[in-house]
Amino acid sequence: MASSIKFGTDGWRAVIAEDYTFANLRRVTQATAQYLANAGTPEGPVIVGYDTRFGSELFAEAAAEVFAANGVRTVLTSAATPTPAVSLAVIQQKMAGGVIITASHNPGRWNGFKYKPDYGGSAPPEIVAQIEGQLPQITEDGVRRMPAEHAREQGLLDMQDVNEAYRAQLAKLVDIPALAARQGSVVYDAMYGAGARLLPALLEGGALQVHSINQERNPVFPGIHAPEPIGLNLQKLQASVPAAGALLGIATDGDADRVGIVDENGTFVNQLQVYSLLALYLLEVRGLRGPLVKTLSQSYMVDKLGELYGVPVHETPVGFKYVGPKMTETDAVMGGEESGGFGFKGHIPERDGTLAGLYILDLAVQMERPLSKVIEYLEEKVGRYHYQRLDLRFEVKREDIEKRLRDNPPRELLGKRLVRFQTEDGYKYVLEDGTWLLIRFSGTEPVMRVYTETDAEGNVRPMLEHGRQLAGV
Repeated sequence: MASSIKFGTDGWRAVIAEDYTFANLRRVTQATAQYLANAGTPEGPVIVGYDTRFGSELFAEAAAEVFAANGVRTVLTSAATPTPAVSLAVIQQKMAGGVIITASHNPGRWNGFKYKPDYGGSAPPEIVAQIEGQLPQITEDGVRRMPAEHAREQGLLDMQDVNEAYRAQLAKLVDIPALAARQGSVVYDAMYGAGARLLPALLEGGALQVHSINQERNPVFPGIHAPEPIGLNLQKLQASVPAAGALLGIATDGDADRVGIVDENGTFVNQLQVYSLLALYLLEVRGLRGPLVKTLSQSYMVDKLGELYGVPVHETPVGFKYVGPKMTETDAVMGGEESGGFGFKGHIPERDGTLAGLYILDLAVQMERPLSKVIEYLEEKVGRYHYQRLDLRFEVKREDIEKRLRDNPPRELLGKRLVRFQTEDGYKYVLEDGTWLLIRFSGTEPVMRVYTETDAEGNVRPMLEHGRQLAGV
């Protein structure tokens, strides 16, 4: 049983009714409560939030009952809540930590458990190791439980709506009245997730019209493979934006910590472009200065923007458990990863899809041009780059593939000299012109991901094929 529970880049996720059961959820919560006791905060408080997936509110209540039984004062959100809202509550209310019942962008068969320490960001590897380390000793019979009614009577459990405080925070970071006064429209796709009705509520009452799609709760996520805001899942949004004559389209994933953007023509703006647009917005439109933090799968355009605006760029392994701490350490203006998660100074050290979407909208409004023209302006500054990712299943041993990659780095690719070969968190090949190839492995299934970014569209497929050949898959 213990071996079936392993945390990934941000929490534990599993298939409902297989590994994701009430029994296993309670064991993970018991382990987290014991971690809090060992960390010197046995009484909490903690907050437990949840998304719109199947049974999420019931799983959240089950977690709250375990915390309460361990003497941890617990706040249970009274409605489905975006992950950033839970992180913000941890910070604003000076809590010992927070839990969100969510599988983020995974398909509907999945659910999960994210733990946020007292600073509101993703739990770092050392905390995850301590929680995981408790699990082998925790049997189902060893889990403490207290019925919710009893916990309320004992003053150990309270209900709270934290969405209003979250909306107030967003209104401090973006000039909402100015955005709402803009003539035109925007299309918002909640992907049936926890962000539903949040962005429309923020912008209501002005000239700007918000056309909403996929706002209802539907854990099956009909019409999309999963609530992941990538082109494959945003076809309805891509059709809706030009049909409405909208400025652009914004999508948030299942727990609303990631964003997807569609321009006025219905063209999907990839996540590397979105990071660069956000950096342009903060550095040029807002005039901020400070470091940028990116994962090793993010764009070379960020490095070029750093050079243009005289700010350092720091690279981390993939995952906000690395990005967030680096943002705090360097006082960065933003941090981001290839998956569409972006965090910002003055907010939380964590991803926020709604805020990122509002910033992109404000960028287009402030520059007084369609988003496609803003992208052209960005390309005038840093050049035009093309990105693609290929996911490959493999049947041979991962160790054999990794040995092949580690022991045989090429001297050049496509006739361009290799200037850097990185082996932390994957295998990254950086060429003399900034083109890069990255090979990483999934932590939960036999999948190898091959990424590339290059300034020549015709080189994308050859670079991905080089990745396949280097791995021998």
